[in-house]
Amino acid sequence: MSALAGGPATAGDESAIRRVLLEYCRGIDRLDLELVRGCYWPEATDRHGPFTGTRDEFIDWVGPLLGRQTMTMHHLGNVLVDIPAGHDVADAHVAVAESYGVAYHAGEPAGDLRWNYAAGFRYVDRFERRDGRWRIADRITAIEWVRPWDADRARIAAFGEHLPRRDRTDPLYSTLQAAAVRESA
Repeated sequence: MSALAGGPATAGDESAIRRVLLEYCRGIDRLDLELVRGCYWPEATDRHGPFTGTRDEFIDWVGPLLGRQTMTMHHLGNVLVDIPAGHDVADAHVAVAESYGVAYHAGEPAGDLRWNYAAGFRYVDRFERRDGRWRIADRITAIEWVRPWDADRARIAAFGEHLPRRDRTDPLYSTLQAAAVRESA
């Protein structure tokens, strides 16, 4: 363990932080920018590729870019959550998460490398817990590699009626709605 890390986060804190990371990915992939916004504290900063700015500036920047994509899919792999040295691991209010991931992007026109690529990255996040809730306070996205990628749209279109959507008509939202209705009945 690094001398800078005070120790690993508690299981509960790590689980809560992982949930925020996964909600961020869902928000990006489903183009649910309010879900993405909720993963950050209002004054948070993000350094994401060529972009540097606040949470709201990030949403304003990434929204139009995502709108050009016909799909994105983010996969997070290794996630380590550490409590920095000098902070009480048992009652931490600051944590650092390093998350390795791969993101696939497809857009129009097919073959245009600006919109059709896969990227390997790491999110290096400083999280803060306030009122019992963990959110991103500062993010650096370190791009490790990028390569051309093709979504093979013709084959995807043949997979039937339950195709992914980048809005509230995605199968996720109809399934959540159906589960909520059944629970309340």
